[in-house]
Amino acid sequence: MKKPTAGGAVSTAAGVGTEALDAAVSLVRRAGEAILSRTNHAEDAEHRWHVTTVYASADEVAPGGKLPEPLARLGDAIDTQLRPAPGERGTELACRLYDQKDAGPRDTAEPASGHDAVQELRTALRHAKALVETGEVLLPDRPSTNRPTVTGRPLDKLIEKARGVGRL
Repeated sequence: MKKPTAGGAVSTAAGVGTEALDAAVSLVRRAGEAILSRTNHAEDAEHRWHVTTVYASADEVAPGGKLPEPLARLGDAIDTQLRPAPGERGTELACRLYDQKDAGPRDTAEPASGHDAVQELRTALRHAKALVETGEVLLPDRPSTNRPTVTGRPLDKLIEKARGVGRL
């Protein structure tokens, strides 16, 4: 049986240190790539297609080529497509915002004021689906059905805030 020498112990420790350093560098690199990927995803979210299936024919979704009121309100800010849903299950209604970069510089105060064009599009798409399928846009009960308890008050405030931003 061979006895380990001092030089072997040092080279083993150096090897472990190098492996740990390589692992740390790899971890930092992956974290940086994940951050960049999330940033790019956030920028792409403004221009991606938002799609919902409406359980109605294309003629019922957009009679005479006229979009339902929630989407028509957005006017020229959106691009819209109608196509048959897979399995003959209605119509896919797809919308996206036009490229905002072509419209000039962005107003930096817009996100601070709570205006979110993507959220507005998603809300309009959801409301259009409800309008076509049920004939009305269904909203939460008002007054709220929760009781004014310690946990109920924050919920009421959250609902009021969401209504003000247009998220409900």
